Formats: sequence, C-alpha cells, structure tokens
Amino acid sequence: MKPDRSRDQVGTRMDDVERAHLVDPADTSFRIGRWTPAPDLSDLIRRFWVPVWSVPEGASAPQRVLQYPVCLVVVTADYARFYGVVTGLSETVLTGRGWAIGTMFAPAAGSLITGGPVAEWTDRFADIGEVAGDAGADLTTAIRATMATDPTDETVQRAATDLVEDWMRHHLPVDDDGLLINAVVDYVETDSTVTQVAQICDRFHLTERTLQRLTHRRLGLHPKWLIQRRRLQESAERLREPDTTLALIAAELGYADEAHLVRDFRTVTGMTPGQFASRFDG
Repeated sequence: MKPDRSRDQVGTRMDDVERAHLVDPADTSFRIGRWTPAPDLSDLIRRFWVPVWSVPEGASAPQRVLQYPVCLVVVTADYARFYGVVTGLSETVLTGRGWAIGTMFAPAAGSLITGGPVAEWTDRFADIGEVAGDAGADLTTAIRATMATDPTDETVQRAATDLVEDWMRHHLPVDDDGLLINAVVDYVETDSTVTQVAQICDRFHLTERTLQRLTHRRLGLHPKWLIQRRRLQESAERLREPDTTLALIAAELGYADEAHLVRDFRTVTGMTPGQFASRFDG
C-alpha cells in the first residue's frame, strides 16, 4: 500500500520561510516580519523577510536555513549582498543589535538581476553594487536612509521593501524561460509525489537534457537537487510535529528507508533528525 500523502497536498503547510529556517525555539533574540510583494511582481519576488534582532552582549544567535532554489538580496546597516543559491546549509550569525531587509526572489529573477546565467553565483555572494552596478548601490543607500528612522516600525520596513519593488519593476514582463522555471520549481516544491526527474520532464514535456540546461541557466542547480531540497525541508517540517516517526516521514517522502533520510539530513544540516526533533520536545 502506498503511503497517504494527502496531508502535503491539501493540509495546512508551514510558512515557506519558517519551514526552511532550522530555528531553535529557545532563541528569542530576534523577530521577523514577512510579507508578499505587490501582485504585479509575483513572478519576480516570492516574499520579503525583515528580521530585527537584539542579542545579549558576548552571545551570538546562529540562523541556519535550508535555502530555497532562489537568489536573495539582503541589505543591513553593515552590508548589502546578492546571494546565489546555497546548496548546503546557509548560516548567518547574529550579534549585537541590527536589522535586515531580505528579499527572496522567484526562480526567474536571478539571471535577470545578474544579466546572465546564475550558475557562477552558486554558493557565492557579492555586494549588490558589484552585481547590479549603480542601481544596486543606489538601492542600498535608499534602504539604509529609510530604515534609519526606526527599524522596528513596520511602516518603515514596508517603505524599504517598496524600494526593492520599484527596483525590480523594470524586469517586467518576465520572459517565457523565466515563467517556465517558476512553474518547474513550484511543481517540485508543492507536490510531494515528485521523487524522480522523469516526472518533471513528463509534466513539462521536456527532455532531461533540456531541463538540466534550464535549471543550470536560471538556478545554477541540477534537477535532482530540487527534489532533495524539498524532501529535506518537508522533513524539517514534519520533525517538529508530535507523534511522528522517522519511518513514517521517510515513507511519505519517498525515501527507500529511514537510513537514507538520516544520512541526507545529517549531511546537509550537521544534525541527525532526532537531534533536530529534540529541540521541539515539550
């Protein structure tokens, strides 16, 4: 009998940023505002996240994320960076007091910002000014000036993300290649029954070679990575729930057995599933 995957298809899912964020529930040193972009930018921007933190002196708050297959831009008081996809575990260590304006782009957006294939940016970052020239540098200046008034005020935060929206509108309308990669990623991320690259090819009437070229060009990734990353994110989601088992999670996510799940999870996160789940006990 095949496992029932109806929960993933019709049930309540965690927020996509929250699911990817391997948060320690005991860490109260930060809060994050999250919102979606204006409707006309949905093909270019997935969402904004705006953390504000205050970490006690001498302490640090590591933020570990199983990043989605998208590029990011993060502006803080100290740096402004464009990030390609991090294929392993992304980690940022918060110290002191601070804020950030984070933009999670749609899959189509990366190569539009860089002006070419994003494969060279995989597991790399650079100053926005290096990637986007004067327009990127001007965006940084404008965001910092806006946030200087009161970074804890959501009205101020939304004014800063409005600047990002204005910066991205000149990329509209999104090209057909971009719309296709958005659809491919959405399919893999939202359908837990997708466990083979051949399923993606069949769904979009693509050869495997064509799909590989598309994902390399627009994401800097290979198609198998998309499936593995979704499985790990879903595992992190399920491990926070009470009354679940590794065997059940492995079966529902299409792993051959729980040993394969343990290996993949530990390789990428540095924790076993049991160690991660123990954070949420009680």
